[in-house]
Amino acid sequence: MQSTMGRSSSSTISHGVPVVVVCLAALLLSNVLIYLYLDSIYHTDQQLVSSHVGCPPRHFKMATMKNCTPWLQCSQINAEVRKLKLIGQGAVKKVYLAEWKGQKVALSKLSSLEYQDDFLHGLSMLEALQGSQVVQLVGFCLEDNTLVTEHHPHGSLLNLNSVLAQEQHQQHNTWQIRLRLATDYVSILHYLHNSPAGRRVMCDSNSLEKTLSQFLLTNDFHLVVNDVDALPKVDPPRGLLVKCGHRELTGDFVAPEQLWPFRDTGKPFSDNLMPGYDERTDIWKIPDVIWFLMGRVPGGDLVHFHLFQIHEECKKEDPKLRPSALDVLKVYKSVYSSMVRDSAGFRDML
Repeated sequence: MQSTMGRSSSSTISHGVPVVVVCLAALLLSNVLIYLYLDSIYHTDQQLVSSHVGCPPRHFKMATMKNCTPWLQCSQINAEVRKLKLIGQGAVKKVYLAEWKGQKVALSKLSSLEYQDDFLHGLSMLEALQGSQVVQLVGFCLEDNTLVTEHHPHGSLLNLNSVLAQEQHQQHNTWQIRLRLATDYVSILHYLHNSPAGRRVMCDSNSLEKTLSQFLLTNDFHLVVNDVDALPKVDPPRGLLVKCGHRELTGDFVAPEQLWPFRDTGKPFSDNLMPGYDERTDIWKIPDVIWFLMGRVPGGDLVHFHLFQIHEECKKEDPKLRPSALDVLKVYKSVYSSMVRDSAGFRDML
């Protein structure tokens, strides 16, 4: 009797062990698959926005095109680009939705000869900075003060919340997508601060709204910088600093060093006496931009918690104590990865 029970118990254990091993293996595999899937939201989609990367210099290739094409010249723009409607207007240029060989493009024309220098500076920056993080240049015509860029239907980053509120895009209104956009933003700052055209400062960023208007939201929910008309160069070791405009700046959004230092004494503002500054002004503004980008989504509070320390450092009064854009970028990527892992583990527990 005892022998029979022993054999039965041994048989049960021998069959039970493989079942436990299989279950553990299945849980481990599901963990890995979920992690890879969520992580691909950031890494795989990032490749989609870079359709023109890999083209020779002075060439373009939009998402639906198979081959790279040389930048359009005056004759091609005049003959092949058809203006459809006005979609934007600023002091420097008017922007029209246009069409070229079935492709939607943005056609920009100089608004006034008074701003021709700004227009040409913006064009030179577009040429010099072409890459996955900058709006794609399709062509230009100096004779007509015209340039053509890739069109992004979602428009500027100002439209983010309204786009994500649309029924067909509500599935993208997650902390993952929003944190990815925040990472794109900081990555663009890092690129501009270390660009092929030198260290550049985003001067068209004196308010949250103005800052958001400098970026376009792509169809696959990434960011590209679009307005590069005001990107002065700095070189602090050589004493080359900038001032964003010739008027007094005010408000909490701009960095402390951008404020008139004698404002509390009643001394009138003087552009000649206003000290210059460098790219660390862009770092000061990061936390305010991220508050907008994260919105109000489940998991958003946890993102803010993880970013609290680096954002505190961004808001240091002394610009020399602030982190670089690369320092911030590393933290963002680390937070994204750790939260993806935690999400995968939580789903396994369910």
